[in-house]
Amino acid sequence: MPSLRVLGHAFRAWRRNRTWAKHEPETPYLADLLSGAPVCLHVGASDGRHSYVMTQVAPKARIYAFEPSAFAFEVLKTCVAWHGIGKQVTPVHAAAADKPGELLLVTPKKSSGRMGRAYAYVAEARPEGRARPDLDDTGMDVQPTPVLTLDAFCAEHGVDKVDFIRMDIEGAELRALMGAVGILDRDRPHVLLEIHPAMLAERFGASGEAVLDIFRDRGYRMFALNGDRLEERTTLVEGLPWKDYFFIHPSKSARLPDGVFKARMAA
Repeated sequence: MPSLRVLGHAFRAWRRNRTWAKHEPETPYLADLLSGAPVCLHVGASDGRHSYVMTQVAPKARIYAFEPSAFAFEVLKTCVAWHGIGKQVTPVHAAAADKPGELLLVTPKKSSGRMGRAYAYVAEARPEGRARPDLDDTGMDVQPTPVLTLDAFCAEHGVDKVDFIRMDIEGAELRALMGAVGILDRDRPHVLLEIHPAMLAERFGASGEAVLDIFRDRGYRMFALNGDRLEERTTLVEGLPWKDYFFIHPSKSARLPDGVFKARMAA
């Protein structure tokens, strides 16, 4: 039986899903990417809100939802059960990186005293000083979490095609993508990726440019929202601690559902 805290968090997420409330601005664009029976990887799934949206815009989708936090994983499983989408969504308790094993999950404590679960990230050792360079946190919780590579997971579970990846993992995006280059090279999936330049630089010894190079080297095109307008970009938006970007490969443009991405890719 889930704890009362898990049930409380799950109920808020379930209610927001049912009323389509407080979704991220990129969420409506998923319908322009998913059709048929896509196979999706939701990396950093949290309470599974993007997984839920995928099941609504593509009812035949198959989704693997990866979540490293033990608490959030229980919330995720509860939400999947309450929504009745267990045949479509498979929760996986793990972080994604460039090699398998175990890392620490660092969860900042906010100035309000609540845990900043949306800002949790993986690390090899407990950070000294502040939990994150981009937050005014007042402490942190540290717990071990299992780690896998997306390439190995798909090979071990017979996932021979990936159509879409949603990834929001607070600075670990380069490491996770390095563990998914086989998928990127084989399938050229659509990707919705939140990029965190400060976290990449100060906690992972990487950069936003290194993340973009993964896609540039494979010929992807990049898009981002500017207000309510979707624009093609070749660089990151400056001055933001994080932002979501869509990556679409030209080889998949003809198979896109009719919509804004298909129009942009034809331009």
